[in-house]
Amino acid sequence: MLRADNPGPMTLDGTRSYVLRAPGAVGCVVVDPGPDLDEHLDALAGAGPVELVLITHRHPDHTAGSAGLRERTGAPVRAHDPEFCLGGEPLRGGEVLDAASLRIEVLATPGHTRDSVSFVVSGPASSDTETVVLTGDTVLGKGTTVIAEPDGSLHDYFESLDTLESAGAGTLGLPAHGEPIGDLAAAVRMYRAHRIERLEQVRRALDRLGVPDDGRSAEISELADAVVGIVYADVDPSVLGAARQSVTAQLSYLRGE
Repeated sequence: MLRADNPGPMTLDGTRSYVLRAPGAVGCVVVDPGPDLDEHLDALAGAGPVELVLITHRHPDHTAGSAGLRERTGAPVRAHDPEFCLGGEPLRGGEVLDAASLRIEVLATPGHTRDSVSFVVSGPASSDTETVVLTGDTVLGKGTTVIAEPDGSLHDYFESLDTLESAGAGTLGLPAHGEPIGDLAAAVRMYRAHRIERLEQVRRALDRLGVPDDGRSAEISELADAVVGIVYADVDPSVLGAARQSVTAQLSYLRGE
């Protein structure tokens, strides 16, 4: 793991890029090149030879370094969204990749963004390589993730948590931000409980504002600011923008959208 020097309220201690290879393998796979920082990209290229670059989702703290890493290594870059592919085909949910003597299964895990994917990584059947799940921003090592505008979906996110819980029973989770997750399935259950609790808080806020719990009587953009002021009154101002995005997604979910 190589962590980029881009700490912040949304990136925590920085974006984590993962260099994957089976024991004895020469080549490697890089997951999420991170931001366009020369020192970081030089370190990733130096860990090579890089066979393949994979992207968990479109946000620039994961993708801005893609072109620079491809220039340094010649490796194809593959993402779910074709816009972020460079010399490689788009990823498909359920696809299994064979690279750096590893088996890498692509899990479609939308919700944080529409194009979010996770990767289940294991070694050859003959090896004792531990299976791990790279979760991108779908499950973080600290705190919770935002349901990001314009294409985040709480409905999709709940389904993706189900997917990761099934894949992650007793399994190590490797997030793009924060420390490794010792038991991914247990973390997913906590995430789900947190989201359900937040939905109840939004319902109570709507009741306090005098609107039905599905919020259909008002524009979401108008409701979101009022709900954030109630539900997220005690959070750091630096993350209120992210809170508003999640509230917008919660209101859409309550409307059945």
